[in-house]
Amino acid sequence: MKNWQRIKKNSELKEKFFIREKVFDGIRSFFKNDGFHEVETPLMIKHPGTEPYLEVFETELINDEQKRKQAFLLTSPEYAMKKLIAGGIGNIFQICKSFRNGEGLSEKHNPEFTILEWYRVNADYKDIMADFENLLWYLHTTIHQTEDKLLTYQGKKYDISAPFIRMTVAEAFEKYIGIKKQDLLSAKKLKEVALDKGYQVNENTDWEGAYNQLFLNEIEPRLVELNRPVIIYDYPISQAALSKRKKDDPGFAERFEVYLAGIELGNAFSELTDAVEQKKRFEEELELRKTLKKTEYSLDKDYINALEEGIPETGGIAVGVDRLIMLMADVADINDTIFFPAHEVFSS
Repeated sequence: MKNWQRIKKNSELKEKFFIREKVFDGIRSFFKNDGFHEVETPLMIKHPGTEPYLEVFETELINDEQKRKQAFLLTSPEYAMKKLIAGGIGNIFQICKSFRNGEGLSEKHNPEFTILEWYRVNADYKDIMADFENLLWYLHTTIHQTEDKLLTYQGKKYDISAPFIRMTVAEAFEKYIGIKKQDLLSAKKLKEVALDKGYQVNENTDWEGAYNQLFLNEIEPRLVELNRPVIIYDYPISQAALSKRKKDDPGFAERFEVYLAGIELGNAFSELTDAVEQKKRFEEELELRKTLKKTEYSLDKDYINALEEGIPETGGIAVGVDRLIMLMADVADINDTIFFPAHEVFSS
């Protein structure tokens, strides 16, 4: 039975789906009250993000001369929004659709999803941590009409008052796996531990392959046990291509992800403003995409030009709105937050 049919049979379901509207209203109210401007950038673009493990939706643009140009549906509005920051627009936010292919359909992922991104100038990732803490509290109190610090989700109560639990990646690896910080960047050590835990490791497994297996299987599931939101921060530099390198610890970058109830909600950075370093990282990632046989395209030179012209110190984040709605509506399946999820649209 499809969602429109379920709503027709059970009118009470409408209230669950209308939480979506309340979350959108709450986000807009929160940022406009803080002086942010809402912007709109293209969904069909020439240069998607360079993340090597993301696959894109490819299409074509046909011009007046019937010439075909390669085009893509964006994976994130980040590049366009930061060009606006370089143009001097100030603090901005956007709610829009984004698209990621090849990740399947699940309770926590729809290939067409709604993303919230905001960028605060003269700020860094710690300012964005505070923004997120305040936003989650604001949505909870306005949507649920309460000042209670506890958010109930799937029968468990979570204390969402600030500050959230904060844990560096290095601290998480030591706490949950027993790997000390001095060994975290060692491919040899991570492969040994991954092999000992029964993961697939061979001579072709690199540091990133071992890291991902350990982080996704040994750390992320343990975050479900916590009764508070948790911010995991200071990622290895190779895991943060758009993030500023830590001055006092150059093997790591000023990036964080925030989790609640085992759900990854957002990914944030102190934005990299160095055009030379950014171009180098983009080129490395595009080469890796070729190796992984992902769709190929060129880097966004206009974005590099924007960095060259100068961009203020900026903190930014991408948040999965559908997942926020899951929390606010107390539903376990992302498909119960979307009127027309992909598995219904493409069902036979």
